[in-house]
Amino acid sequence: MDNKGFSFRKRLTSFRYAFNGIRLLIRYEHNAWIHCFAAVCAILAGAYFHLSQGEWIAVLVVIGGVFSAEAVNTAIESMADFISPGYHETIKKVKDLAAGAVLIWAIIAALVGCIIFVPKITSLFTC
Repeated sequence: MDNKGFSFRKRLTSFRYAFNGIRLLIRYEHNAWIHCFAAVCAILAGAYFHLSQGEWIAVLVVIGGVFSAEAVNTAIESMADFISPGYHETIKKVKDLAAGAVLIWAIIAALVGCIIFVPKITSLFTC
């Protein structure tokens, strides 16, 4: 790695690349659309139920975790498809593991959502 020193211009350029990665994720990855829908629902429900600071932290951490895992999964799958366009058992294993990481985060996010929102929703229907 060639490190020619710090510059604000290089840092701004790296942010531009990172934001482009987020744009690509949201624009082209269908699973990211599902994550966006779930995130918007959670944020709207959080606003409606006036979540505590700790609850907001939990919701935002799992939203960030799911999107980060999806981005890494997409990057791994894209690189694997470029390196090995045909079927290869090792590539399949790598892609399955990366997809599994997203699923783990999604399950944890759903559990956090249930822990936070189910009691609030059920309280609407009890006197």
